[in-house]
Amino acid sequence: MSPQLAVVADNSAQTFQPADTVAERVRRLQTEARSLARDHVASMIAAMADLERLSDEIARGGEAYPAGVREAARQLAEELGARGPTLSVIATRT
Repeated sequence: MSPQLAVVADNSAQTFQPADTVAERVRRLQTEARSLARDHVASMIAAMADLERLSDEIARGGEAYPAGVREAARQLAEELGARGPTLSVIATRT
């Protein structure tokens, strides 16, 4: 005859507690979202700096580039030159 086994749970001392409360989870997710947003803004500012440099090169490129392209590149370089630092300052405040 094989022995009979029984599983008996002792639930008297334990109650189910989720690892995080909803509020803690929301705070954690908000913190993570803010961190990702800061990284995303930093990537955008870096891309703007690259585009500003490229636009400036084209604007100063001389007759190899059509006049309309040079002028558009000059305007873009100026705009990006003003916007990048502004965005950097705003991003560090928040």
